[in-house]
Amino acid sequence: MLHSFKYGESRLIVDMFTREVGRLSFIVPLPKTPKSRIKKQYFQPMTLLEIECDVRQRVQLQKLKDVRLLSAYTSVPFSPEKLALSLFTAEFLYHALRSEQCNEPLFAYVCDAMRWLDAVETGFANFHLTFLMRLSRFLGFYPNLDDYVDGCVFDLRAATFSLQVPTHRDFLQPDDAQRIHTLMRMDFPTMRLYRLSRHDRNRIVDVLLYYYRLHIPQFPELKSLSVLQELWAD
Repeated sequence: MLHSFKYGESRLIVDMFTREVGRLSFIVPLPKTPKSRIKKQYFQPMTLLEIECDVRQRVQLQKLKDVRLLSAYTSVPFSPEKLALSLFTAEFLYHALRSEQCNEPLFAYVCDAMRWLDAVETGFANFHLTFLMRLSRFLGFYPNLDDYVDGCVFDLRAATFSLQVPTHRDFLQPDDAQRIHTLMRMDFPTMRLYRLSRHDRNRIVDVLLYYYRLHIPQFPELKSLSVLQELWAD
C-alpha cells in the first residue's frame, strides 16, 4: 500500500503496487462499523496486503472484493524511527513506481525489505540508503560495480564509473564515487557495519534522490525527507 486519501465523505482513493498487475488505484468505501471486513487501518503506507479484485481494463479506479493483511507489523507502527523510514519509503515508491507494470522480483524485494525492517531491533539507520541503492537494480539503472577503479568518477546520467570526466555536471568526484561504490555493496544484514554520521547519511540520500530524478521524469521533492534527516544524531 503506497498512498491513500479521502474522497468525499465515505470513500478512499488508494494506490497500491501489486504482485500480479503492478501499479493500481482503487476506490474503497470507508468502513461503517468496526466489524466491517475492510478496515481503515489496512490503508496505512507500506502495509502489506492480500487483496481480491477483478481488474478491468481502461478503468481508472478498480474495486476491491476483499482485503486482509498479508503480514502484520509488530514494531513499525510503534517505533518513531521505523515509522519515519516507512513513510519515506512509501512516498518514494508512490512516485518511483507511477507507471510500473508487473514486476514480481521488485514486489518481493519491497515486501522482504519491510519485513526485515519490522523484525530488526537495532542497526537499521542505513535502511533507506540500502533500500534506494538496491532498488535501482529492479528499475534498470543499477551501475556495473565491476567497472570501478581507483580515481574514477561516477556519471550519474549514464550510471557508469569512468576515468573519463563527462562533459556535463551530473557526476560524482572520485571521493564520492568511491563511497557510493562501497555503499552499493551494502545489504540489510551488513549495513550496520557501515558507520555513518547523520551528515554523511543525509548527503548520501540527497545524492541518491538526485540520481533517481535524472532517471525518472518529473520525480518531485519528497515531503517526508525533512523528518528523516533529523533522525539519529551524530
